[in-house]
Amino acid sequence: MIGTLIQKEDVDKFRFIPADIDNSAPFMSKLQNALRLGNEFKSKTSIVFNTEDGPKRIETTVWSLTDRYIQIKNGILIPLRSLIEIDY
Repeated sequence: MIGTLIQKEDVDKFRFIPADIDNSAPFMSKLQNALRLGNEFKSKTSIVFNTEDGPKRIETTVWSLTDRYIQIKNGILIPLRSLIEIDY
């Protein structure tokens, strides 16, 4: 799996940049499943996103999903355009 593993609490220390390929639309189904897994089963999802410091990876529950962002704990928003990989 790509991306340096970081703590979800440290996400806001990085500046997001768009991924090489905008996976927003292809990932929407996976993100909806990740949202359901988090809300109903408290299951964690592995999320890789692009930053100015290179790809970063977190293990977290997805709290909410819009057409532009996913929200994780503490109200942290990750732009869908920055997503590289989703796995659960």
